[in-house]
Amino acid sequence: MNLTRKLAVTLAATALTAGLAGVTAPATAAPAGPAAECGVRSDGKLYCGNRAGAKGYEHRSYASAVRGQMNTRFSWFQCWGRGDSHPGGNNIWYWTKLDNGQWGNMAAVDVHTSVDPAPGLREC
Repeated sequence: MNLTRKLAVTLAATALTAGLAGVTAPATAAPAGPAAECGVRSDGKLYCGNRAGAKGYEHRSYASAVRGQMNTRFSWFQCWGRGDSHPGGNNIWYWTKLDNGQWGNMAAVDVHTSVDPAPGLREC
């Protein structure tokens, strides 16, 4: 094989390898959290990132019974209300259907809103 032919084959193989690397590289998913979408949609619910493993309580208080938890990292919330203060520096709690099917109150500290209560979400 002459030098020109070897060079052409090497360049073609390099180009093919580079092209395949771009095609086969996995897509990077946007993390759920503060950078993820967070807002009230046309159905009136807040769709927002949340802390996985966050607990939902019967009342707007850590002293009330735990109804379940949110294992997912992106959820919807029906409405908000005032309750006990929590480590988020306010007393806002969000009402939602937890991953076990029970309804519960989640402290705003566990919901990745930029401001509480979330603008446009109704109070309950």
